[in-house]
Amino acid sequence: MSRAFVFPGQGSQAVGMGKDLAEAFPVARQVFEEVDDALEQHLSRLMFEGPLEDLTLTENAQPALMAVSLAVVRVLQAEAGVNLADKAAFVAGHSLGEYSALAAAGTFALSDAARLLKRRGQAMQRAVPVGEGAMAAILGLDLDVVKELSNEAAEDEVCTPANDNAPGQVVVSGHSAAVERAIVLAKERGAKRSLLLPVSAPFHCSLMEPAADEMREALGNVNLQAPRMSLVANVTAGSVNDPEAIRRLLVEQVTGAVRWRESVLYLKGQGVSALFELGAGKVLAGLTRRIDRDMTGQAVGTPEDIESVLKLL
Repeated sequence: MSRAFVFPGQGSQAVGMGKDLAEAFPVARQVFEEVDDALEQHLSRLMFEGPLEDLTLTENAQPALMAVSLAVVRVLQAEAGVNLADKAAFVAGHSLGEYSALAAAGTFALSDAARLLKRRGQAMQRAVPVGEGAMAAILGLDLDVVKELSNEAAEDEVCTPANDNAPGQVVVSGHSAAVERAIVLAKERGAKRSLLLPVSAPFHCSLMEPAADEMREALGNVNLQAPRMSLVANVTAGSVNDPEAIRRLLVEQVTGAVRWRESVLYLKGQGVSALFELGAGKVLAGLTRRIDRDMTGQAVGTPEDIESVLKLL
């Protein structure tokens, strides 16, 4: 069985995330302490105790989700001697999860990944004043139809597909009024559901250009190593190993769409049949079966999950 390790994005956060790992494994505790030190912030306390509204702030949610993913990685390495590169040829991550994937693959140091994600969250929040942008999930329509209606809804504003998550599950992003128009058009075209998402900024569209500029500068100051496993990049849905290409793609990712459905199908084309989602929640494991019924997705985020997955690895 050929496998890949994948890493969740924003939306998977919840109060209590990582707490059971920290209590069960000293090496997981060390990850959270290292991230706290890098950010000069008690992020782990916020993760374990809340409040949810503070944890959900983009600048906190992004490094917090990465921390849980890397805690799982370190536990697999320390407790069972699992070398990820021996177990899979590919890693991938959904949006911020791409940073988790690269940290797991040795491209980034953990502390650098934490600082980059903190800055990424802040930059994304600064890029568009609150209320001016929005995102909406369009369920039950294919990407081509959503592209068409987004163009129509845009008028003189921005409205574009931001996440192609699975067949019939596309997220659009842009100016608030344009996204509202897209919701109406989607319902007219027969969407099962179209709803605004509770996000604080319109991610993965051209309105994020100021954040992309900021991340270009931030990434330019960080040392990147070649990953030990190939990264399947969000913006190309293809594999990449060159550190300079990765640096460029991480900048493009801020304004570019997350091509998750195509990324999973690319992995299938490379012979991958099982995806292991390392970190909080089960979003990507759930999407896997929706994308291709022949592939399996397994969430690995708790001590119990780790115990059961070690039998498969």
